[in-house]
Amino acid sequence: MTLPKKKSTSRPSCRSILKCGVAALSVALTPAVMTALDGSTAYNYLNVTSSARIYGLGGVNISTVEDELGTADQNPGLLGFEMDNQVMVDYMRYLGNSNFAGVKYARAVGERGAWSAGIRYFGYGEMKAADATGVITGTFSPKDLNFSGTFSYDITSRLRGGISMKLLYSSYEEYSAFAVATDLGINYFDPDTDWSFSAVVANLGGQRKKFNENYDRLPVDVRLGATKGFTGVPVRVSVTLWNLTKWKLPYYDSGDGTSSEPFEKKESFGSNLFRHMVFGVDFVPSDRFFVALGYNYKTRTDMSTYKRSFLSGFSIAAGMNVSRFNFSLAFGQPHSGATTMMFNLNMNLQDLVR
Repeated sequence: MTLPKKKSTSRPSCRSILKCGVAALSVALTPAVMTALDGSTAYNYLNVTSSARIYGLGGVNISTVEDELGTADQNPGLLGFEMDNQVMVDYMRYLGNSNFAGVKYARAVGERGAWSAGIRYFGYGEMKAADATGVITGTFSPKDLNFSGTFSYDITSRLRGGISMKLLYSSYEEYSAFAVATDLGINYFDPDTDWSFSAVVANLGGQRKKFNENYDRLPVDVRLGATKGFTGVPVRVSVTLWNLTKWKLPYYDSGDGTSSEPFEKKESFGSNLFRHMVFGVDFVPSDRFFVALGYNYKTRTDMSTYKRSFLSGFSIAAGMNVSRFNFSLAFGQPHSGATTMMFNLNMNLQDLVR
């Protein structure tokens, strides 16, 4: 993300440098939103799901069919009339002092359509501001806001399509920007074989108000996904392909972090292939309980220039229904000493008034 520079006759403004650091925080604190060496763009926080279940399945999943509003977060084609009157509240504790939170509401439209609306807040904590001489002048709290609206429609009994519109506002001290993004998604689900196939084009659009003279690009992406359930076994397996707008996704490996040699660039065929893939398995013994496990190879390798742990790239989630409420909790550890946590609360307003 490109931010304006303060005018100075001597050296670059420390405040500008700090603001660039804020931009880096907003896109680099975790691999899910990391402006990595693959040429990622600004607004990569859009890749952070609001669903604890999806986060547990590796952070990217567009084909898991559930009566849960959060699953439609990355694929508008998964929103459905069965989510009528459902409300979802999400909270995520990110690395450092970053906190994300949001709320979303869905409503059925007839017997084949549905719409939802929501807002999500991305806060990156408090940071120090300084003038061109390095003197601390105060603090500021950078933030991003995502206002979203989604509509879906059942094309056939097994095929559903949807569209999402997102209004994106960013505020980094006195600088601000505004962008518009659109997601297009489709899902085919066969209940007889328990196969689900999805395709999504995410984040089409651009900035309407820029930070300075340069426009920042949105992270446009094409994604394909499949999920398979098994008769007699309460397990589903998912594979998601993402970042399909480009093949090469190189990264640099620092080894064990003790070598003084330059980082080694990794861009083999196998590495590029698996950095496009996210794997997930969820165990669903009943409608009242689930456990999800995920592995994101890109998340793991993005942390190769940091001190990653054995668990880097893995994530886990669990959820249960208690009375009229559905609670979900997910955890991930991108690198050593950096644990992320996500919490979801789902409820149906109609059930609450019965």
